[in-house]
Amino acid sequence: MARRGRKRRLEIEAEYWRLLAAGVGTVEACKRLGIGRKTGYRWRAESGGLPPVVLPEASRSRRYLSLLERKRIATLRERGLGVRDIAERLGRAPSTISREPRRNSLPHDRGVYDADLAHHRSLERGGRPRRVKLAADPELKAEVQRLNLEWSPEQIAAHLRALWPDHPERHLCHESIYRALYQGARGGLSRTLTRKLRTGRPLRKKRRRSDQRAARFAAPAVLIDRRPQVVELRSRLGDWEGDLIVGPRSQSAVATLVDRRTRYLLLVALPDGHSAGHLRDALVAALDALPDHARRTLTWDQGSEMARHHELAPYFTDGVFLAHPGSPWQRGTNENTNGLIRQYLPKRTNLSLHTPDDLRVIEDRLNNRPRKTLGWQTPALAFAAALAP
Repeated sequence: MARRGRKRRLEIEAEYWRLLAAGVGTVEACKRLGIGRKTGYRWRAESGGLPPVVLPEASRSRRYLSLLERKRIATLRERGLGVRDIAERLGRAPSTISREPRRNSLPHDRGVYDADLAHHRSLERGGRPRRVKLAADPELKAEVQRLNLEWSPEQIAAHLRALWPDHPERHLCHESIYRALYQGARGGLSRTLTRKLRTGRPLRKKRRRSDQRAARFAAPAVLIDRRPQVVELRSRLGDWEGDLIVGPRSQSAVATLVDRRTRYLLLVALPDGHSAGHLRDALVAALDALPDHARRTLTWDQGSEMARHHELAPYFTDGVFLAHPGSPWQRGTNENTNGLIRQYLPKRTNLSLHTPDDLRVIEDRLNNRPRKTLGWQTPALAFAAALAP
C-alpha cells in the first residue's frame, strides 16, 4: 500500500524537480509520477520555475543531524533507550537528542517519531530564505522597480553601482534581481513585473549550456572558427547560410538557404516535420539541383535539426560549419533574409499550409527584388552571372 500524507508528497515533489533538472518536460514528469499536470504546473508556478533551494546532504554542516543519525535515533527510541544513552552512542549533546523529536514532529504524528519525515521537515525549514535585502531596504527596492520602465535586470544592476558606488551592500547582480522577481513575494518583488521583461515570460525556463548542445550531435561539430577565411570576403559563389523559420509551438517549419555573395534564396519545404532526418533529406533534394562550384560551405546554428550535419558535409566541397550558441550575427545574411521572408510567412502562422509551389512564388519574389547591397541588381541575376563559366 502506497504511503500517504506529507512525507509522500515531499518525496514526489523532490522527484518531480529531479526529473525536470534531467531535462524531462513537466507533462512527462507528471505522467511518470502519477500526478496531475495541474499539480506539476502549480509547483512550478509557486517557485517561479526555479527549483526549491535545499542544501544537499553533503554540503550541510556537521552540526546538523544527518538522515542516518535521525534513523538511529528512531531505532534506539523504539528500543527504549533514554536521551543520554542515545546521545552517547551518536556522540551528540543530550540537548540535541532531546530537542529533535519536539522540533521535527507535529501533533498529528501522534507521538511517533518518523526519521524520514523529520529529515524532510528539517531540510525544508533550513531552505527557507532569510529576509531578503529588497524587503529590508525600501529605497533599494524602489530603484530595482525600474523594471516598470522596461529596464533589464542587467541595466538595473549597473545603475545601482553607479548610484551608490560607496555602498556595496546595495549592489545586486542581475541574477539576484531575476531570482527576486521570479520568487515573487518571497523575493521582495511582485511577480507581475515579469511582464515588463523583454520576454514577458512568467516562469524561468531552463537553458542548455553550450557543451550540452554539442552533445546532441551524432558527430563532433565543426565550429565557424574553422571555416575558410575566403568565406568572409563574399568573393565566391556557394557559401550558404541556413536556418529554420518555425510556426507556433514549433509544429511547422520551413528551411531557408541564402548564398552569401549573391543573396540568392532557396526555400525548402518540410511537410513531414523538421527533425534532423527530415531536414537532411529535404536539403539534399534541394542541393542536388546545384553544380559543385555552387556548393562550397554551409553555415547553420546549433539547433537539434542539424544533428546529422556530418551527413550533409559531403554535399559541400569545404564542409558544414556551426555558429556559436546564441550568436545569430555569425549568420547575418541569413538572419536579414529571414526578416524579409516574414513579410510572406508571418510569425504565429501555420507554415505547413504553404505548399512547395507557394514557397517557389515567395522565393521568386525575393530573388527578383533589386537589392541595394548588390548595386540594385537582383539576386537572381547575380546568381545566374556567378553560375556562368
